[in-house]
Amino acid sequence: MGFIKFDPDEEFYFHHGMSKRVKETGTSWPHYHGLFEIYFMLEGNCTYIIDNKVYNVRSGDIVIIPDGIIHHTKYDDIDHSRILINCSYKYIPESLISGRSFGTYLYRNPFVTDEVRKILGRIENEYRLRDVLSDEIISCHTHSLFYLLARNADSCLAVDNGNKVIEQAVAYIREKFASDITLSALAKKFSVSPEHFSRMFKKETGLGFSKYLNSLRLQYAEQLLKTADEKNITRIAEKCGFEDSNYFSKKFKEVYGVSPKKVQKKGNG
Repeated sequence: MGFIKFDPDEEFYFHHGMSKRVKETGTSWPHYHGLFEIYFMLEGNCTYIIDNKVYNVRSGDIVIIPDGIIHHTKYDDIDHSRILINCSYKYIPESLISGRSFGTYLYRNPFVTDEVRKILGRIENEYRLRDVLSDEIISCHTHSLFYLLARNADSCLAVDNGNKVIEQAVAYIREKFASDITLSALAKKFSVSPEHFSRMFKKETGLGFSKYLNSLRLQYAEQLLKTADEKNITRIAEKCGFEDSNYFSKKFKEVYGVSPKKVQKKGNG
């Protein structure tokens, strides 16, 4: 199964963002990183869908995602601000590298929020300064952040439970996306009407059912086009769950900006 891999060119990436986005553009596609992700919600709220689980993230929460974990976000507030860090494992204490010391992907602990803000502020200063010592100092601050979170993990508050039906539906779609999945059949599987399921899915994930399903299929298609021995576009489309190769090519170009043939040609040198 293939998904989009989003990684910066550097081993440590820091972004302090303030956004005013309409809700339709506030949803990312399912993706993963080869780097560790640390996300701190400064103001506002959003929904994180991580490894089939739905998490409601609010101001002061920290999201911790190890490499290779599929996730995407949906912003519930038009106005929000957050800090995002993507880093290699050299910035994480070896004893905490699995991320399991925190118990969950969503870390909610108001007792450490002020200290977290201070540490992130120091990291941001060094990231902007960028002298010969900055990388080592950033590593020290990042280690301090992880030690702070690990030491106080037992005092974390319980997090909001996501919609279990949607969590199960997301898991099912990710497993079966290349087969003939329809909204009606999935709604029947979970004993709800297609209309209710459609509204619920969009509300929880930020993506309509068809858009989410196509995102998985297109990402898998991109992987096959770049790496598979199969050269026939029609057969590649079928392997990804598209019955119509023309529709597949149209959707692929809408998302990636190029035709499947061009991706295939580039991937095979």
